[in-house]
Amino acid sequence: MARVCQVTGKKPQVGHHVSHATTRPYAGSTRTCSTAVSGWKSEKRWVRLRTSNAGVRIIDKKGIDAVLKELRERGEI
Repeated sequence: MARVCQVTGKKPQVGHHVSHATTRPYAGSTRTCSTAVSGWKSEKRWVRLRTSNAGVRIIDKKGIDAVLKELRERGEI
């Protein structure tokens, strides 16, 4: 299950960068994707999670410790 947000379970949405003149790029160029790897300091170590932008916002709201606790209850960590 690569490239899936570990917090929300979202899969990446793939699209193209489109200029203001709406000229579409040819296949295989300037594509964009919505998942990233982020790290937080917790429990005296760095924790790396593959998260979406919504996942980062949830971590900022609840805190990394609460999110890690939920992930352990679900059995994902």
